[in-house]
Amino acid sequence: MIIVALRRPGPLRWLAYAYGARLPSEYREWVLHDVTTSTWQLRHLVRAVAQLAPLLLVIYLLLPGPPWVRGCAVLGGALIGLFYSMVYATESAEHRTLKAGYPRGTPTRVREEANAEERAERAQRYAERWRQDG
Repeated sequence: MIIVALRRPGPLRWLAYAYGARLPSEYREWVLHDVTTSTWQLRHLVRAVAQLAPLLLVIYLLLPGPPWVRGCAVLGGALIGLFYSMVYATESAEHRTLKAGYPRGTPTRVREEANAEERAERAQRYAERWRQDG
């Protein structure tokens, strides 16, 4: 197995990437890793929080009313924003890899290949337990 050291973007580049900017081509492999690693959904959630945090802070600071009302409004907005972000996580990952120059369907294919053995074992256990011949 060949292990390749991935070049990670710095904090400012990562923030721009979180907001949807295209990274330079030297980060191409990192983008694929970012959207296909076992923690890709958690990474997506962190990007969503980075996108929502400034807006939620402004809403909290500018919204009139007691702090608990403002806090509840911000919490509600955050939950709705994170919910919709997670609903479209697969599409977002697909779009990020397209911008990095990979063909359509690459992140799904890479994740499926990485989990193929585990899925086969799970299917075997299911078949042994629930399927009966004859």
